[in-house]
Amino acid sequence: MSERAIVPVPASSARVVRPRACAWAARDRRSAVWRSVLALALVAASATVFAHSSSWKSAEPGRAFQFPADHASHPDYRIEWWYYTGNLKTKDGRRFGYQVTFFRVGVELAPANPSRWAVRDLYMTHIALTDVAGKRHVAAERLNRAGVGWAGAETGTYKVWNERWSARLDDQGRHVIAVASASPAFSIDLTLEEGKRPVLQGDEGFSQKGAQAGNASYYYSLTRMPTRGVLTLDYTRYEVEGDSWMDHEFGTSFLEQGQLGWDWFALQLDDNTELMLYGLRTATGFDAHSRATLVREDGSTRSLTRGEFALEPGRTWTSPASGGRYPVEWHVRVPDEQLELRVAAVLDAQEMHSGLATQLAYWEGAVGITGTKRGTPVRGRGYLEMTGYAGPPLGPFLGMKNGE
Repeated sequence: MSERAIVPVPASSARVVRPRACAWAARDRRSAVWRSVLALALVAASATVFAHSSSWKSAEPGRAFQFPADHASHPDYRIEWWYYTGNLKTKDGRRFGYQVTFFRVGVELAPANPSRWAVRDLYMTHIALTDVAGKRHVAAERLNRAGVGWAGAETGTYKVWNERWSARLDDQGRHVIAVASASPAFSIDLTLEEGKRPVLQGDEGFSQKGAQAGNASYYYSLTRMPTRGVLTLDYTRYEVEGDSWMDHEFGTSFLEQGQLGWDWFALQLDDNTELMLYGLRTATGFDAHSRATLVREDGSTRSLTRGEFALEPGRTWTSPASGGRYPVEWHVRVPDEQLELRVAAVLDAQEMHSGLATQLAYWEGAVGITGTKRGTPVRGRGYLEMTGYAGPPLGPFLGMKNGE
C-alpha cells in the first residue's frame, strides 16, 4: 500500500473526526509481500498474454449498448476500467479534486486449476485527492486477485470493489463511491447522479486506438454528474458538492508499437457543455487515431477526428519521484467551434507513482480552464491524465500487438 498524508487546514465547513482503530491498516502491512507477488504476476501475465490472446474477445464495431446494464463488468474482455474524476467544493468554497479508478486485468480466461485461489483477474485500484488550498495531493492503491472475495466486479448489476473500496448503483440508479482508506485519515463517500445521458465515444461507442484490427475498446462517458458527499482528510471531515465525470472502457488490446502513451482531457465548461479529448502520443506527435467529443448542453454530441482539434503542450513540471517531465499547461483548440482554451493544473504535483512492483507512473489531476467560445469568455474545470512520460512502457499492460 502506498499512501501519502495531507496536512489538514482548518475550514468553517469541516469538523474533526476522532481517530479510530483500523485493523485493515495492519492487514495491509502484513500483506505487503503478497501484493508485490501479485504485481510481479501482473507483469509476467502481461508479457505473455498474446500467447493466448485468441481466448479473449476483441472490441468490434456495431455493439448495441444498454444502460444501466453496461455499467457492470464484461469479463470476456481482458482489460476493463471504471474511472471517476471530479471537482468538488465545500459551502465556504474550499476546493478539492478526486480520482477513483478500478482496473480489471485478465490473467487467464479459464484457469485450468479449479481452486478459487487460481488467478483469473487482478484488480488494481487507485484513489487520489487534491486539496487545492492546502497544495497537497494524497494517493493510495490496492492490488488484489478475484476469486477469494478480496476484489471483483459483478456482471448482473453494477458493483466493483477492492476490499473496502467500492463503486455501485443504489436502488435509485445513483452511483455510490465508498473508499475507506488504509488509514482513517483518508476516505471518500460520494453519491453521483447521472446527469446527462451516456456519451458513446468514437463510432457509437467503438473506439479504435490503432491501425490493427482489435486494437480498440468499447468506451462511453457520463460527462456531467452532480455529486454530493463527504471527504475525510487527516481526520478532518468536509461536506462537498460539485460535478464528476465517469469513463467506462473495456477491450482486449489498446496500444500499438510506436504509441508511447496518451494525454486525456475531461473538460466541463461553465455553459454546461463538455469536451473529451485524447491524444495518442508518438515520438513525432499525436497519432491519427486521436479523437475528441464535444457534448452540448442538451446532451447531443459532435465527434471530432484528429484534424479537427489541436493540443499544444506548454509549461512542464518534473516529478522528483519518477523523473517524468509532464506538460501541466495546455492550449486546446477546436477551430470549427471557435473554441480556444487554456488548461492548467491547479497543482503541479499530481502524479500517481505506484509503490507496487509494477512501478507504473502517470499524472492524473484537477485542472482549471479559461478561454473563449465563439468570442465569449468561458471558464470551467476538469481533469487531465498523462501517461507514458515515466515508468515502464504501458504497452505490455494494455495488450500491445506488434503484428502477431
